[in-house]
Amino acid sequence: MSKQIQDAYIVAATRTPVGKKGGMFATERPDDLLAHVLRAVLGKAPGLDPAEIGDVIVGCAMPEAEQGMNVARIGLLLAGLPERVPGITINRFCASGVQAVADAANRIRLGEADVMIAAGTESMSVMPQMTGNKTSLNPAVFAQPENIAIAYGMGLTAEKVAAQWQVSREDQDAFALQSNQRAVAAIAAGHFAGEISPRTVRRHLPGADGTVRIVEQVCDTDEGPRADAALDKLAKLRPVFAARGSVTAGNSSQMSDGAGAVLLMSEAALKRTGATPIARFVSFSVAGVAPQLMGIGPVEAIPRALKAGGLQQSQLDWIELNEAFAAQALAVMRELDLDPARVNPLGGAIALGHPLGATGAIRTATVMNAMQRDSSLKYGMVTMCIGTGMGAAGIFERV
Repeated sequence: MSKQIQDAYIVAATRTPVGKKGGMFATERPDDLLAHVLRAVLGKAPGLDPAEIGDVIVGCAMPEAEQGMNVARIGLLLAGLPERVPGITINRFCASGVQAVADAANRIRLGEADVMIAAGTESMSVMPQMTGNKTSLNPAVFAQPENIAIAYGMGLTAEKVAAQWQVSREDQDAFALQSNQRAVAAIAAGHFAGEISPRTVRRHLPGADGTVRIVEQVCDTDEGPRADAALDKLAKLRPVFAARGSVTAGNSSQMSDGAGAVLLMSEAALKRTGATPIARFVSFSVAGVAPQLMGIGPVEAIPRALKAGGLQQSQLDWIELNEAFAAQALAVMRELDLDPARVNPLGGAIALGHPLGATGAIRTATVMNAMQRDSSLKYGMVTMCIGTGMGAAGIFERV
């Protein structure tokens, strides 16, 4: 006998502020950041017995070293969750966090659980390079023309997208400037305050007399946005990935540290705990594209997610399109004719940072906070491109 699909609701979502690589979270472990947001999201549902949680699904793009050994299980135990609560770490590179949300929602929709937590954590400060501690590509990749782009750096794929979709350097820099301006304005207006769970960081600093003093810093604001961003400054930056290219450090996402968590429940759990939902999980889709054009992935994923949810693109009120690079974000927007006013209204990863596997959960918290702040918003989406040539998109409905 087949089970009837039930709805999954988001009850709470929160995140850390996002720190620059080597910045405010440089001495923080990613499992500690994860434990912090897990405690914080549970604090938003006081009527819930944590023992009811069916699973904790955590996205991480580089699940090794300090964020290895099934960081999900370690993080939930560090957070003080009951031993009976299991945890699993998943990896779909940059979409790991939103994939965790979709997987958690589907467990509820299938009736396998009533309460789930989806999360993401990533510290790029602890990784010696973008590809982790040890990169070991299969040599066969280099002998196959159709797969050799797996070995490309992400920046080179952005150059390929910029060339094919004719995204100029000037347009990329203008987009980067807008990202920073929107993020700076959002911080000044306090728009992120509702989604951020501040974290106090303790540092041990040696003194000249041989003593060690402890300094505490309350981290409650994203570290990346540049208030002094300007077109003339961006124009002076040299291309990073191709000598005659257009992709620079200024129009690319920042390497970052951070974590986010999302609490989901079934309708039965809502009634039992007295929790009030923010949004209903509508649909999720992931699609593959050519590895050398990985940045264009959302062009394939977004229409699939809309079809699965029975929606038209015009119904999307708020779109969090991860800005891996200005080149690919602009190409996606132009190819799908996305409304620029609805895409990243508070800035994107170029300004706010991109802690890889955590970003999907972090940006889900941004959409949930926006829906709580503005009752006119009906549908929101989180979407991003994914390394090796994929795209993902998740859609939510305000309730």
